[in-house]
Amino acid sequence: MKKINLIGSGRVGSTLARLWQDQGTFEVQDVLTRGLASAQHAVDFIGAGRATGSLADMRPADLWMLAVPDREISGVAIALSQVTPAHPASLAFHCSGALSSEELAGLKQQGWKVASAHCLLSFANAKDAMIQFVDTPCALEGDPQALGVLSEAFQQIKGHCFPLLAKNKLLYHAAAVFATNFLPVLQATADQLWLDSGMPDAIALQVREKLLHNAVANILSLGPAGALTGPAARGDLALVQRQGEAVSHWDEPSGDAYRALSHLASILAARQQKRSSH
Repeated sequence: MKKINLIGSGRVGSTLARLWQDQGTFEVQDVLTRGLASAQHAVDFIGAGRATGSLADMRPADLWMLAVPDREISGVAIALSQVTPAHPASLAFHCSGALSSEELAGLKQQGWKVASAHCLLSFANAKDAMIQFVDTPCALEGDPQALGVLSEAFQQIKGHCFPLLAKNKLLYHAAAVFATNFLPVLQATADQLWLDSGMPDAIALQVREKLLHNAVANILSLGPAGALTGPAARGDLALVQRQGEAVSHWDEPSGDAYRALSHLASILAARQQKRSSH
């Protein structure tokens, strides 16, 4: 069985490593994080591997996964290239959605085959992510040799792989941010507005569940444009202005967000109206 080493093993790294270990795709070998305690915690979750304290302690492997924050990828790649000599089968990838495999230039210059792989899943915690991973789209980009290995590996854990150009990664990841990362922010803002307007806590929780459930159901059934409602969608610009001013008085950044999103809602509604008229 091919061996994989992990540098960084948060929710994404731990989830993928556990899935591959359980499936028999890879044998998890060495795990390096910010400290031995966190590395051991990852090893315990994965059910395999050895916690290590430095790059120099890590043994050669068939594949290296760099599941570190975006800002650290390039530096980790350079450090790895300095302690681990490349051989014809040296493969490494990182898990960033926004950055391309060019972040691994330090390894590529030493003869490594490199790639980036991003799974379109909200990894809120590793246990839930393992259950939710089936049919998750996985965007792959990089050297053909690395992509071949990764494509097969993700397919074995029931991921759906698709190719992505390096130049498009920032926009691709921004779409994921809009689709998932902003939703909790918007809901937290709505929750606070309801509470500050005098709605009882219990009713606010009930309204949150009902509106979110119905909104998602409508989007899945009708598409975003068909599911759009509200003052901007119906062209009530006077109300949009008054409401935007009220929200700004409550919290200026939230008011800015209200106006920006209302503008986007107006554009979406206009497109839908134009489409319906044809």
